[in-house]
Amino acid sequence: MTEAQAGPVSFWVAEMDFETKAERLVGIEDVASSLAAGKFVWVDIDVHDVDRAREVIAPLDLVNEDVLDDALGDETGTQYARYPRYLHLVMTGCDVQARDFVLHRVDVLFGERSLVTLHRGPVKFLDAVKRGYREDFLHHAKTPSFLLYELWDHLLDRYAVVHDALETRVEALEQALIGEVEDDIFAEVAELGSDLLHFRKLLMPARTVLTDLSTRRSRFISEATQPFLANMVGTVERVLQDVLVAREILANSVNLYMSVVGHRTNEVMRRLTVVSVIFLPLTFLVGVYGMNFDDQPELHWEHGYLLFWVMTVGLALGLLVFLSRKRFF
Repeated sequence: MTEAQAGPVSFWVAEMDFETKAERLVGIEDVASSLAAGKFVWVDIDVHDVDRAREVIAPLDLVNEDVLDDALGDETGTQYARYPRYLHLVMTGCDVQARDFVLHRVDVLFGERSLVTLHRGPVKFLDAVKRGYREDFLHHAKTPSFLLYELWDHLLDRYAVVHDALETRVEALEQALIGEVEDDIFAEVAELGSDLLHFRKLLMPARTVLTDLSTRRSRFISEATQPFLANMVGTVERVLQDVLVAREILANSVNLYMSVVGHRTNEVMRRLTVVSVIFLPLTFLVGVYGMNFDDQPELHWEHGYLLFWVMTVGLALGLLVFLSRKRFF
């Protein structure tokens, strides 16, 4: 597989003939002749320099100017629009790199005789399609719509990989919340909760777009492909449910930890209460007999000191027995 460097962009172009099952890589300069010959052409454009990319892409007459401006923007999120010449899909690939949630925007312009994919930098699900589409093209594909299926199939595979990575993080935090924990774990919990919510926001529009593609008639998508797209709606639904379950598990783990912390705090307060109940009357006695007034009768008793300790020990033991029967400890 080769890519043609064109300054601010790189081109990868595949020509397909569905009648003869012929497929080959061609140059960007061959696109016009291939289309004129009735062939289907897939043009993959990797943008390196956004400011200069318009100068290279616009003359090819593959992308409308307003669509090109939108495609070169920074906004991510699955979108869907219809144009007379093609369908415009914005597909959002995602990946987890060292706990960072990374998004990759891919603009897909799907027409009767051409497929244009526009992105910045390498995208894993798109690279997987480019590596594996030939097998399906040679043995199963009857219309160009199979490429649309391939794109969604590999995108959902990446979603499944990301979901597994997020679930692994949920399990790790669930285990970390058992026993003594560091304060920074709550920052990790908040970060993971945000990633799960962000991932859910990617899945919901993907479900909507797939539903529309699988039910609404279009001259760009064959009726034979639509049932396969409809099956993917169920896959997205399952991943959405799993994401919700993961969020609930994470929330329940935090709540359980806070309950354990609350229980431990109550136990500490119970012990402090026992100590306070015992020493409060003893403190009172010490305060009374520590005043040293001359008219205190106990001050000049021969056994006054011994009497004080008998009263103190007896009072303490009595309180201990009382608190024990009341199950304070």
